Amino acid sequence: MISVSLSGLISAFVLILVLFFVSLPILKKFKQRHPWLNIDLMKGLYWYHALFAMVYYITIMGAASDSVAYFKYTQLAYTGWFEAYDTSTKFIHFISYPFVNYFFFGYEMMMVLFAWMGYWGFIYFYIFIKENIRFKHVWQGVDLTTLILFLPNMHYWTSSLGKGSIIFLGVALATYGLSRLTARKTALILGLLIVYHVRPHIFLVLSVAIILGLVTGRQKIPMYQKLLVFAGSAVAVLLLYDKILEFGGLDSENLIGSFDETSAKRASDLSKSGSGLDISSYPFVLKLITFWYRPLFFDAPSLPGIMVSIENTFYIMLTLPLFNKKFIHFVSSGTSLVKASLVVFLGVSVAMCSTLSNLGLIIRQKTMIMYFLVFIVLSFMDYKQLRFVKRKKSPLRKVPGISFPI
Repeated sequence: MISVSLSGLISAFVLILVLFFVSLPILKKFKQRHPWLNIDLMKGLYWYHALFAMVYYITIMGAASDSVAYFKYTQLAYTGWFEAYDTSTKFIHFISYPFVNYFFFGYEMMMVLFAWMGYWGFIYFYIFIKENIRFKHVWQGVDLTTLILFLPNMHYWTSSLGKGSIIFLGVALATYGLSRLTARKTALILGLLIVYHVRPHIFLVLSVAIILGLVTGRQKIPMYQKLLVFAGSAVAVLLLYDKILEFGGLDSENLIGSFDETSAKRASDLSKSGSGLDISSYPFVLKLITFWYRPLFFDAPSLPGIMVSIENTFYIMLTLPLFNKKFIHFVSSGTSLVKASLVVFLGVSVAMCSTLSNLGLIIRQKTMIMYFLVFIVLSFMDYKQLRFVKRKKSPLRKVPGISFPI
């Protein structure tokens, strides 16, 4: 539970302004590389994300929150910075330590700082999608890429002190780096390092996805760079394999059996919580559907639940174009990015849907992978539009944006 102070709120507001003006020159540099980047849109996104940081802060006032625990542990539990260094929860303490103990950031300021990290996750994902989608795809006259940038649930869970904001940044950075591997190796490595330190099992899935994508994908990347990334990812996975299994509570001698046992136990424990949903007896496909598309209106009658249900309904409609006989050919002939995105989306989904039965955690955990689904759908729309163009032999510049099929 937090104790609200006027000085803390004022300091947080000042930091919001400072970080806004710090962001502007960085955005202008991105604009130089990507002329299509709309600076005004990115400014609006900043204040939109800040609004959700405020909403999150108000929501947890007077209630228990992981963000409060992160702050208090960072402030009280360590005698030195590197004493906090480790993966998972302690890594959040490690990142927070210098700000809390050297620069004396209060709780509200730390919330703003981590929300800023989440904001940059949106920037990197936006650039990744925009630079790899050829056509403009619209719904009700609105550009889909812009629309998905403002989905409320994505902002709510990436706007606070905790794992959600920083892993979202890490995944986005790694994806941004992979998008233009020749020029962005540093972004790829930094993103993977962040992901490993926050959630080692997600790092494993991401690394496998990168390896499979590079090996099987159709991407114009120099062979030596493919080999370099392949070798680096493979070595990292091998070196960190035992650590990752230990984090997940798995036994390397009986991987499948220990996974089933751990999954069943976690699902059972979580189903007993206030927002529990016992899916342990669900068929596997229904578990996946629950992870991707619930809660829906019948699950969550509250106002926040209705907002999430609207967003999940949008995801359902977004997925409909994939039920097409051309989709298999699209995937088999797709780029490294399409294949890597599919592996990340399915791999994380399979792992998570087997262990999560708490609706709150399901809503929170899927934020880091739903943009991969968005990218796959938009890429498939591109694929169909390009086939149409080739059939009609029309110049690309004369092709209008296609409408979202709802």
